[in-house]
Amino acid sequence: MLSISLGPLALPIAPLLLLASVSFAAWLASRLLRRAARVDGAARVAPEQIGVASEAFWNATLVGLLAARLAHLGLNFDAYAATPWSALDIRDGGWHALTGAFVGAAWLAWCSMRLPALRRPLAVGAMAGGALWLAATLGLGLRNQPPLPDIIVTDLTTHTSASLPQFARGRPVVLNLWASWCGPCRQEMPMLAQAQQREPGIAFLFVNQGESADTVRAYLAREHLPLREVLLDAQSKLLPAVGSRGLPTTVFFDAGGRQLDAHFGVLNAAALQSRLRALRVPQ
Repeated sequence: MLSISLGPLALPIAPLLLLASVSFAAWLASRLLRRAARVDGAARVAPEQIGVASEAFWNATLVGLLAARLAHLGLNFDAYAATPWSALDIRDGGWHALTGAFVGAAWLAWCSMRLPALRRPLAVGAMAGGALWLAATLGLGLRNQPPLPDIIVTDLTTHTSASLPQFARGRPVVLNLWASWCGPCRQEMPMLAQAQQREPGIAFLFVNQGESADTVRAYLAREHLPLREVLLDAQSKLLPAVGSRGLPTTVFFDAGGRQLDAHFGVLNAAALQSRLRALRVPQ
């Protein structure tokens, strides 16, 4: 699952899950610290220190996210060098999770060293928050690598109907789900069109969701977008198939049809380039 619906809004699930896990860990650590204060008295935990456990978790999260972002930017420096301002666009989903987790854990360890009374609350809170995140991640299938959906779509140009794996023809795939009424889709489409021209070995499949062929043709002509492999999904079956509730959604598959990455929301050029690099690596 990539996103959830809240009324008319579609929100990415990954940051919401992180927020929920950190909130639970911070609440549990603060509760344990309050209990320690009642049992052992202020000799171990001063009243003004009760909120320190919760604060430690939120600070660890901020520091960890900063480190994860900087690590991602460093590993993909060439992709961001052309448009340095895109480094500030955190909507692109560019994070190095292992670096962030390590730095966040190091921050909690440092807090425990400064105040020994925090050791047990922080340790228990971290384990509980991590367990919640892991259970939800596995339960929602965020770590799965599902195959390219075997859904029938229709080519806008040839009117041929076939499954997505047939259109992929054994190539790595950038699967973009879009619609002409979607503002963020229109924002990223010129960048994706340019990438399609530069990457002949990668299949950019632009699968329109729920619109008629005439509407799609009129939009492409009006915007002067030279797209190839524009496909129609008249019943919008692909959105639930890839676990998304909103547009744009872009999913990346290797040449064997195995999902490598997915992104809900606008992609910038640097984020796309970093993901294309992974597609070029033989699996």
